[in-house]
Amino acid sequence: MQTITTVGLDIAKSVFQVHGVDATGQVVIRRQLKRRYVLAFFQKLTPCLVGIEACASSHHWSRELQALGHTVRLMPPAYVKPYVKRQKNDATDAEAICEAVTRANMRFVPTKTPEQQSGLVLHRTRHLFIRQQTAVINAIRAHLAEFGIVAPVGRHGVEELLNVVADPNDKRVPEIARACLSAFGAQLRRIKEQILEFDRLIRAWHRSNEMSMRLEEAPGVGPVLATALVAAVADPKSFRSGRNFSAWIGLVPKQHSSGGKNRLGSISKQGDRYLRGLFVAGALAVIRYAKIHGTKHRPWLTALLARRPTKVAAIALANKIARMVWAMMARGERYKEPVALAA
Repeated sequence: MQTITTVGLDIAKSVFQVHGVDATGQVVIRRQLKRRYVLAFFQKLTPCLVGIEACASSHHWSRELQALGHTVRLMPPAYVKPYVKRQKNDATDAEAICEAVTRANMRFVPTKTPEQQSGLVLHRTRHLFIRQQTAVINAIRAHLAEFGIVAPVGRHGVEELLNVVADPNDKRVPEIARACLSAFGAQLRRIKEQILEFDRLIRAWHRSNEMSMRLEEAPGVGPVLATALVAAVADPKSFRSGRNFSAWIGLVPKQHSSGGKNRLGSISKQGDRYLRGLFVAGALAVIRYAKIHGTKHRPWLTALLARRPTKVAAIALANKIARMVWAMMARGERYKEPVALAA
C-alpha cells in the first residue's frame, strides 16, 4: 500500500470523512469513519500532515492527533471553501481540506490549549448571561409600558419598575401580569448574581496570569479584555504585524481598490466580534477619561477628536490599542508610555 503523506479530515459529531494522498498527490484512501474509530485509524498511520477546518471541536481533535505524532494544521473554513470543486458534501470537503493544507500561502490557526478554551468558555458564558439580562430588562420595561408605567433608562429605572411590581397596593398592574413580572424580577436577580460570580472568576484568573497582568497596563485594557486576549490568541507571533492582528479582530477599513486607486471604506467587522466590542468599549473609556481630565497630554487623540466624531475616533483608538497589545504579547514587553503622556 502506498504511504499516506497528507490527510484531509472533515470532522463532525458522529461521521467523519477521510481523504488521504501520497507524496505524488495520488488518492490512497477515501472513506467514512465513525467517531469511535477515528483515533484507532490514525494510530495505524505513519506520522503525516493532517488538515482540519477550524470549527467546533477542531482544537480537541488537533490535540488528540498531535499526541499520536501527526502534524496537524487548522484552517479557517472560508479559506478552504475555494478548493471545493462542485456538489458540496463530506467527501468533497475532505478533498478540499487535503488540497488546501498543502498550499504555501495558506493561513493556519494555532491549536488552543484546554486552559485557553476554558477561559473562552468563561467569557462566552458571562457574555450569554449579560445578553439574557438585557433581554429580561427589556421584557420588564415593555410589559409595564403596556400599562402606562415607564421609568428612566439605567439600573435605577429598572429598580423603580420592580418596586412597582412588588407593591400589591399598586392597582395599575393586574394580578396575572404582576405574577409574570415578579418571575422576571427573580430571574433578573439570579442572572446578576451569576454575572458577579463570573466577574470574580475572571479577576482571579487575571491575577494568576503574568501576560494578562502586563496587558492591563495598556490604556483601555482591563481584566476582562486582558484575559479574553490570553484565551483567544494562542500564538501572537502567528500574526506578522500589529495591523494583521487588528485586521483579524475586524478593526481596519475594508478595501475596494483597483487600477492603483485605493478605496477604503468602513471597518470590515470580520474576525472576533467579542474582542472587537471589548476594544471599542476600552477606547470609549479612554476618550471619556480624556474629555474629563483634558486631552493635552494625548496630542494624537486631541487632533483626532477635533476632526472626527467621538465614535469614529473610538474605532481609530481601538485599532491603535490593538496594535500596541499585539506588540506587548508578541515581544513579551511591558507598556511604555508615550513621551508626551509621561511628561
